[in-house]
Amino acid sequence: MNEAKEYITEEGLKALQEKYDNLVHVVLEDVKKEIAEARSHGDLSENADYDAARERQSQVQAEIDSIEHTLQNYVIINTKGGSRVTIGSTVTLQFLDNKEKSTYTILGGVETDPLNGIISNESPLAQAILDAKVGDKRTVQVAKPYEVIIIEIKSKK
Repeated sequence: MNEAKEYITEEGLKALQEKYDNLVHVVLEDVKKEIAEARSHGDLSENADYDAARERQSQVQAEIDSIEHTLQNYVIINTKGGSRVTIGSTVTLQFLDNKEKSTYTILGGVETDPLNGIISNESPLAQAILDAKVGDKRTVQVAKPYEVIIIEIKSKK
């Protein structure tokens, strides 16, 4: 089975590994203690604390499983150099419909933060501009397509 790769920066990988360690060694252990404490209160069929602890255990385990998948299928993003837009680039665009300029950094889905200008490499905007050069005009394929021009491409030094 060919798993989809998760693109991530070295900094993002380190943060994800720290989060994973905390979930496995601290949070999950705390949840196990909560479950044991709730069990000690007797009848589990009417025990809201037990149900809540089991639900929390399920949520924590789902997050652990998701992180494990990423840690098994990641590719480190090369954020250095290049005259074309790549994953890891910070790109200034001009939107042709309203002439506004915006700057975005393209990273993998694990590190996206759209409110702070960090978009996923799988987003329609990123897909449209990947491999473009300064001056290229690209159409973003969404319900109402729009065009952008690449104004500047920056990479980490």
